[in-house]
Amino acid sequence: MRSPHDRAPSGGCLSSDVTRTTDAPPPTRPRRRIWADLTPLRTSPDFRRLWFGGIVSWLGQAMTALAISLQVYEITGSSFSVGLVGLCSLVPLVTFGLYGGAIADTVDRRKLGLVSALGLAALSFALAGAALMDYHRVWLLYSVVALQSLCGALNGPARSAMIPRLLPAEQLPAANALNSVVMTFGMTAGPALGGVVVGWWGYQAAYLIDAVTFGAALYATWRLPPMKPEGAGRTGRASVLDGLRFLGTRPNIRMTFFSDLAAMVLAQPRALFPAVAVLWYGGDAKTVGLLVAAPAVGALLGGLLSGWQGRIRRHGVAILLSVAGWGLAVAVFGLTRNLWLGLLFLALAGCADSISMVFRTTMLQAATPDGMRGRLQGVFIVVVAGGPRLGDFLAGTAAELTSPTLAITGGGLGCVLVLALLALRWRGFARYDARTPQA
Repeated sequence: MRSPHDRAPSGGCLSSDVTRTTDAPPPTRPRRRIWADLTPLRTSPDFRRLWFGGIVSWLGQAMTALAISLQVYEITGSSFSVGLVGLCSLVPLVTFGLYGGAIADTVDRRKLGLVSALGLAALSFALAGAALMDYHRVWLLYSVVALQSLCGALNGPARSAMIPRLLPAEQLPAANALNSVVMTFGMTAGPALGGVVVGWWGYQAAYLIDAVTFGAALYATWRLPPMKPEGAGRTGRASVLDGLRFLGTRPNIRMTFFSDLAAMVLAQPRALFPAVAVLWYGGDAKTVGLLVAAPAVGALLGGLLSGWQGRIRRHGVAILLSVAGWGLAVAVFGLTRNLWLGLLFLALAGCADSISMVFRTTMLQAATPDGMRGRLQGVFIVVVAGGPRLGDFLAGTAAELTSPTLAITGGGLGCVLVLALLALRWRGFARYDARTPQA
């Protein structure tokens, strides 16, 4: 929350600040903690264009991700094959995710953003063209997914590195919060919309919509001034290795990564949604869209109701409890056979994940020296984005060898068990206090 001085008009004095703070009704302070600050959208036309462009592009990308999973399952009838979609995107993501930030520090970020976004749009047009020609080949879908992951790994760091050049430092927290709302909204509405589009008009419609929506992101990036890095950049190799060496000496930060991997690798049911929709609920593509959207709805609610989180000091305990909540909610979802009850537990899992994300990000920022934050952010991106993809592969494999029920419920309970073992191994994590952050 901003201080009274940040809220004061230009030329205000301390006494007027104190008076205004004393006389203000009590509800104003909680509201400022809950609702997003729109100042970056009002003050920066460049950021405003990027933000609105991000809304439509996130919707399109979420639709395409769902459509690819549905198409793979329709072609093969195999949850294992759907799980391979995650594996195909994992290798390029890990490779270029670690080096994406270093690349963005050596070239014009505007040009890198344009080229990578053009690549993503071209891949969506390729998917639409193949669907229109009835060319249904799993190898093509896997190849496109891998190339999408590569382009996304280059685009993400470039876009993130542009934001500090567009806004003053005091507006960066608000800008990052607004960007997180865009991502969550895309994850919430995109799959549901994708399920409807695929169900009514086919895969080609979803892919075409995705390709067209990239136009907004391309226009917003094209309108930016040149974004060449300031000063001499480091080499990508040295930057990555230095960050990994630093991480090896910081157990609390490592635990934030380990806890997220326990949740996303062991208890990630996403790849099984097409099979679950048919086998458990007798549904179709629209049902899959609801299942995919439910965790994002929970995450959105968790973000909207996050005012209490600023009062929590024991961030390690909060992370352990929220990750355990994710695992337990996923485990119970695996036992449900009522659609609305299943959606409820998926939403609870998403809410727990959003809480975990807040505290893991805060710990990473507070306990890491400024000179290392960028490099560890690269590792953070790989863990956050790569963990669920590896989880897709593991869940698909487990379901193929056993059953969707055992894969989902066993994975949720496995997450809780592994988390408990990690907490016993690094006991200091539960004692972490935000007032004296120690990495």
